[in-house]
Amino acid sequence: MARYLVIAHQTAESPELLERLRQLGAADSQAEFTILVPATPVCNVWVCDEVETARVARERAAGAEERVKGQGLRVLASRVGDADPVEALRDELMRDDSYEAIVISTFPPGISRWLKMDVLARAARLLPGRQIISVIASSVPAPVEASHPAAVQP
Repeated sequence: MARYLVIAHQTAESPELLERLRQLGAADSQAEFTILVPATPVCNVWVCDEVETARVARERAAGAEERVKGQGLRVLASRVGDADPVEALRDELMRDDSYEAIVISTFPPGISRWLKMDVLARAARLLPGRQIISVIASSVPAPVEASHPAAVQP
């Protein structure tokens, strides 16, 4: 039975991520998934809103968990982590270091802030010998809306 940590934010409910998780589940019917959504700040022109940031991340985590479970896959937990996906990964590993592989879902190159931050290579350096699975999402369902119109995500 393989255990996977899935790290995603805006792409957490993308068809590409769901398809990759289905493939992993098909290869191992006992596979277990934990979903980790970094709390990417929700900001307007002048300030970032911590309450809104936490709300959006919780909603994304819950939505992703529901969609993954809807595929018949086993989700152990969905959590919100640090805004930096590698720091969120580091924190999760302190809680549970038994993941066989890490699945990281991003937007395509040129759009993805995480790819510009070199998240895949940083995660690989943090976990030598463990598989890092990259999923590039080209489309995502409608975004979780901020509760006030001036809020946008960086």
